[in-house]
Amino acid sequence: MKKILLIILAALTLSGCGGKISGGDNLKIVTSFYPIYLHTINIAGGVEGVEVVNLTKPQTGCLHDYQLTTEDMKTLETADIFIVNGLGMESFLEKVTGAPKDLKIVDASHSDEIYLIKEGDEINPHVWLSVTYAMQQVKAIQRQLCELDPDHADSYRKNTLEYLNKLSALRDEMHFALDNLPHKDIVTFHEAFPYFAAEFKLNIAAVIAREPGTEPTPQELTDTIKIVNELPVKVLFTEPQYSPKAAETIARETGAQIFTLDPITTGEAVPENSGAYLDSMRQNMNTLVEALQ
Repeated sequence: MKKILLIILAALTLSGCGGKISGGDNLKIVTSFYPIYLHTINIAGGVEGVEVVNLTKPQTGCLHDYQLTTEDMKTLETADIFIVNGLGMESFLEKVTGAPKDLKIVDASHSDEIYLIKEGDEINPHVWLSVTYAMQQVKAIQRQLCELDPDHADSYRKNTLEYLNKLSALRDEMHFALDNLPHKDIVTFHEAFPYFAAEFKLNIAAVIAREPGTEPTPQELTDTIKIVNELPVKVLFTEPQYSPKAAETIARETGAQIFTLDPITTGEAVPENSGAYLDSMRQNMNTLVEALQ
């Protein structure tokens, strides 16, 4: 399914990026969900004549099974540019073909510098949880916005440079804190953190629920309990977007401590939260230091 969505996205992106935005003094940019909004508001926020809004509700989380609403389609009908994570995250993209023909699609993950992680034939789309890949997404968004909207290109470049400097400082800070932790094994709630783990040299020993929003089977719980019992430091990481019930069951059986890692998929998409990616990643860093020392 994700291969089909990637083909659709490629077609939409090519058709969308074939020309510049024309007509009118105001530009409306719509982002698919929270992490893409946070990147985009740092690039285009405060640029005169440019409005950035997020498509999905604050509590939506990852878009694995998201269905477009009538309100969403109305939002897209008024948009000039639609910025998506890509890599199959937006499973509804085939329905965007019903949006206006001149809607431009920007793929934030369109970069040769992002090396994809696959689970079987499925691409893991959670690339924004690597700070390095988040920086590549920011560069990809800026590059495509400059092509589509050259009138504001200087502002996009200036804002992007400032944001990339902040992300670079964050990356250095996180490497300093995490690279030499005495313990590296983590058990995560779902498969959101492989890119994060790869960047900061962590080992995902087990995943509690492969599919977000679903409970693990009894056999999956048994297997995870066995793995946790063999770890030198027994810690589990839940996500604020989902119920910790399964993790609590494992904790009772193993004596493991429960902590929270945020995949940064929910929050109020308002300009005042432009620093939320930086803040949330620092909180994740602090949580890991506390759990793995």
